[in-house]
Amino acid sequence: MKIEAVLKERSSAQCELCQASDALQVYQVEPVDQQDVESCAYLCGTCRTQIDDTSLTDANHWRCLNDSMWSEVPAVKVLAWRLLTRLSEEGWPQALLDMMYLEDNQLKWAKATGEGTEVVFHTDCHGAKLEAGDTVTLVKDLKVKGGGFTAKQGTAVRSISLVHDNPSQIEGKVESQRIVILTEYVKKSY
Repeated sequence: MKIEAVLKERSSAQCELCQASDALQVYQVEPVDQQDVESCAYLCGTCRTQIDDTSLTDANHWRCLNDSMWSEVPAVKVLAWRLLTRLSEEGWPQALLDMMYLEDNQLKWAKATGEGTEVVFHTDCHGAKLEAGDTVTLVKDLKVKGGGFTAKQGTAVRSISLVHDNPSQIEGKVESQRIVILTEYVKKSY
């Protein structure tokens, strides 16, 4: 039996998110190794369009997630979690997220696209975004602990690297020593 036929039967020929019955198609919930019934949902055109293009999101359309988040179908639960996470600033979706339960493997699948992860940037003392490989200049003298020297104001630090678990720190070489520097004491060089 084809996947679409199984999904049509499973969903009673309705969108598995909003229960609409027009323009239904198989929707692959990425990322997966192979397409199967458990990794797909049967969705209407409105839901598919808003999932794929966040600029077209209508928060009121997604109030249907209040019902579909309780689905036993893993792909539907993952989609519901992603959409509620995307809309959490609206207020009401956060309450639904707090009630929702996903098994560990489903939560890992839901987070695999980056939905729900906070993006944190490293910024210099003026708020300019820092990237790995940038050159920065020290804006004050810094005593280097364990180094026995003071890095002077105006010193250029080339090819910095970002400390991934702390957005207020970068690493770079000063006087041939690799040191950690607080971003509040550097400005980006252009």
